[in-house]
Amino acid sequence: MTVYSRLRIWDGTAGDYAPFDSIAVEGDVIVGLGNGWHGENCAGLTAIPGLIDAHVHMVLDPAIASLKDQLAQKPRVIRKKMERRAEAMVRHGITTARDLGGGNWLELELRDRINAGEILGPRLLCAGQPVTSVKGHCHFWGGESADLEGAKTVIERQHARGVDLIKLMATGGMQTPDSQPKDAQFDQATTTAIVAAANEFGYDVAAHCHGTPGIRHAANAGVRSIEHCSWIGAEGKREPYDPAVVAEIARRGVWVSPTINTGWARFPEEFAVRVRENMRGMKAAGCRLVASTDAGIPNVRHQDLAVALPVFARLAELEPIEVLKCATSECAAALDLAEITGTLCAGLSADLLFMRGDPLADLQTLQQPVKVVVRGREVEPAEEKHEA
Repeated sequence: MTVYSRLRIWDGTAGDYAPFDSIAVEGDVIVGLGNGWHGENCAGLTAIPGLIDAHVHMVLDPAIASLKDQLAQKPRVIRKKMERRAEAMVRHGITTARDLGGGNWLELELRDRINAGEILGPRLLCAGQPVTSVKGHCHFWGGESADLEGAKTVIERQHARGVDLIKLMATGGMQTPDSQPKDAQFDQATTTAIVAAANEFGYDVAAHCHGTPGIRHAANAGVRSIEHCSWIGAEGKREPYDPAVVAEIARRGVWVSPTINTGWARFPEEFAVRVRENMRGMKAAGCRLVASTDAGIPNVRHQDLAVALPVFARLAELEPIEVLKCATSECAAALDLAEITGTLCAGLSADLLFMRGDPLADLQTLQQPVKVVVRGREVEPAEEKHEA
């Protein structure tokens, strides 16, 4: 058994630090929190749950902007790069992530190798090939569906490969030629039936949604999470949120995963004002947010969640502790992992992030981890430092 003592501890859910100074770990599980226990002296350090990114793409290389060049990579090259990305994520404090799309199930191979202890990486939940329309967003990953029967075939194929959830492209996207983010890719009846078909296999559905019509369809269909939730209107620009749709999102308990990453810091104030207004309205209505980055798209690195969180805080008007919950306990709940990770308590996975400073007051401290523990395994942090 390993004991980390003389710590300041935030458990992932409380409004302040815990009345304990020690964490005991045996194997890959936390066995208890207490006071005055003898063990590794961690005086001056703060421990929180490992971070969770709700939206990544492990197969994508963020250094490659061209879709043609991205798709031209050989599987053996992609596998090597994925290994490096997975390790970098853990060394930067990310102990769990949800992969929302790839074409050849290489991310499932990565997941299984991590689970077997062959390579270092975060716990992964993987969706495999996304269900999309013919020539729709990310059709090149193999999930094209002309109708409900086609979508069922895609879902069955993912099931045979052992996915953890289903990804649905409810709208077009920005990385696919001739795909319009504003447009819904399926009508309401088909969207609802696709979600029901996935549920019959026991899968939750994460829905890619930029345009307001697609967001409406996904909310009414009862997806688990709405990814992006951009509120793009008929003119192709972000518009005010639809109060009726937001009310339905809140009523059904659908999670909103806005994929706010480091790149959002460059957007003009006009964009930031619209994002803040929409976030304000969603939060007031009771919508629940999680931290996510869409890692893998151009210039969004897989290990940079901690750098993105201050940007998330500014645009979503969240206090540091609210952001931390979005990246730990709340994110675990969204991913249906609350009984496994996301909080520091006995019986849950030993996923811990240690840093100096006060993360409940300053999110920047997350960018300099001192130690990371993933499923009980101690990992040295990355040496590089970041600036938000």
